[in-house]
Amino acid sequence: MKRSDFLKMGALTALMPLYEKIMAGQIPSGYTAGIDEAMLKRLAEANDKQVTRLLQSISANTLRFSRRTAYDFSMLSASYCFRGSQYYHASSLVSKMELLTAFLLASQSEDGTVNVGNLESPPDTAFVMEILCPAAVILKKDGSADLAVVNEQLKKIITKAGEGLVKGGVHTPNHRWVICAALALVNDLYPDKKYINRINDWLGEGVFMDSDGHYPERSGTYSAVEDTAFITMARLLKRPKLLEPVRKNLVMMYYYMEPNGDLVSNDSRRQDQYAARQSSLFYLLYRYMANHDNNGFFAAVAKEIETKKGFHEAVIDRSLFYFLENEELQKSLPPPTALPDNYEKLFTTSHLLRIRRKDITATLFGGVDRPFIIASGRSNSPDFFSYRKGEAILKYMRLSSNFFSMGYFYSEGLKKEGNRYILHKKLEVPYYQPLPKEKRNNKGDYKLSPSIDDRFWNKMDFKNRPVSNVKTLETTITFIETNGTVELEFDISGLKDVPVTIELCFAEGGKLSGVLQADSDNNFLEKEFAEYQLGNDIIRFGPGTMAHKSITGLEGERYSTHFGSLRTKGMHVYLTGVTPFRHKLLFS
Repeated sequence: MKRSDFLKMGALTALMPLYEKIMAGQIPSGYTAGIDEAMLKRLAEANDKQVTRLLQSISANTLRFSRRTAYDFSMLSASYCFRGSQYYHASSLVSKMELLTAFLLASQSEDGTVNVGNLESPPDTAFVMEILCPAAVILKKDGSADLAVVNEQLKKIITKAGEGLVKGGVHTPNHRWVICAALALVNDLYPDKKYINRINDWLGEGVFMDSDGHYPERSGTYSAVEDTAFITMARLLKRPKLLEPVRKNLVMMYYYMEPNGDLVSNDSRRQDQYAARQSSLFYLLYRYMANHDNNGFFAAVAKEIETKKGFHEAVIDRSLFYFLENEELQKSLPPPTALPDNYEKLFTTSHLLRIRRKDITATLFGGVDRPFIIASGRSNSPDFFSYRKGEAILKYMRLSSNFFSMGYFYSEGLKKEGNRYILHKKLEVPYYQPLPKEKRNNKGDYKLSPSIDDRFWNKMDFKNRPVSNVKTLETTITFIETNGTVELEFDISGLKDVPVTIELCFAEGGKLSGVLQADSDNNFLEKEFAEYQLGNDIIRFGPGTMAHKSITGLEGERYSTHFGSLRTKGMHVYLTGVTPFRHKLLFS
């Protein structure tokens, strides 16, 4: 079977009709939202608690520059300017703001940029401006004469940063739009045509979004960054078309949210592909778009996020200044519509399947980037399956074989056949023959190049060598879901007697029963079924198989040669076999 044929997706309802349906389901035009006084009160109380702490902690000898510095300043500004704050126009805040603005100005490089992770970084400067400029807006609106020094210092900081942003470059796709958003904020405060010209220059490259709703980085973390940037530009520059990718991305992202608020990240191309982020990242975005569009779906997602663990710390504790700067956020949310909690969605561009049956979810992934390279900006997670049942969480499943240290299984796409989904990969590892005489040189100095199987590099001019003794390992995993129960069938053939290891990692804090404990961190499932329990929820899985106990070096030579590891925290359970290997594994 050709790779191009295998990658073709089965027929499923595309996201675009869903997107159009949601956009059509807006609240009637007669609906008018008032100010959400309860939310503003909640935000002010939380912000005041932060300010009480800051009044004690901020001093000249404790300041260390980071984005946190900008947040501290903006929180002080919000309490100072908001009439519902216990610190409204309190002089004690002014001295702290003066101290912070002096420190921020001193922290800027000559070109206006700052050092936050990257050195003299225009993008990181833009991230700081996205926090600082809203505070400058609300301080400017307040107009208190006591703020003269603060406002003068702020103008110096922001316009100096603007110079760096007008000239500075980027590293990643989202950086372009963060810089544009920061320039829009700077221009809103201190208008100058040069800011708009630079924004137009970046926007002239075009905004990429695939048919499912992903930005290039396919990352929840950076989707939130880019959505924020486009909303900022759309509202401050009066460019409503920039909201089109935001709407599409926000529709898609709902289906990446687990019932507890975790974001699915298997298909990310950035650092979050190995760590769950929270849906609270998107709260302000859903809230803004719900109010801007009078959209009940976006309102419902925002309301759902409000119920999740960590919402208070991520949003309530640190967002008052955003609400005060952006009046659309202050409105009460429109009436929410019912959110789907029973669905099957295949995202064809990233080869990710999401299934939800009330509080049970399953994720199947087969879309790493080819050729397979370990680098930021490329999808390379071996986590091809996860399963959740309420609080009980199988964080991931991986598959590895001791086949020439090739490491974990990475599927060549995700194929749908009837009610089945199929992951597949055929590995071929050759041995190399002598170079043809016409390709030789008497110095033995040949091109440094990768082996045909991409395992390693050497000065062997591999592509010009004949091969022999080619060994193969072909893996097919078939997935069937029925009312929340999942069956995975493994079929691994080719070279005989190759050790195979299935790795399960459950969320820490649960209880395993029916397994053989190897040590404090590892367990084997020998036969029959086992259970994992967290809270009142139980995942039953099995039957097991144990043909060997080799569970180290599963990552393969790409990682082991640099002493790397992909092992994560969690409760690990292993099933093992040898090829030819056929096994069915159930989760319920």
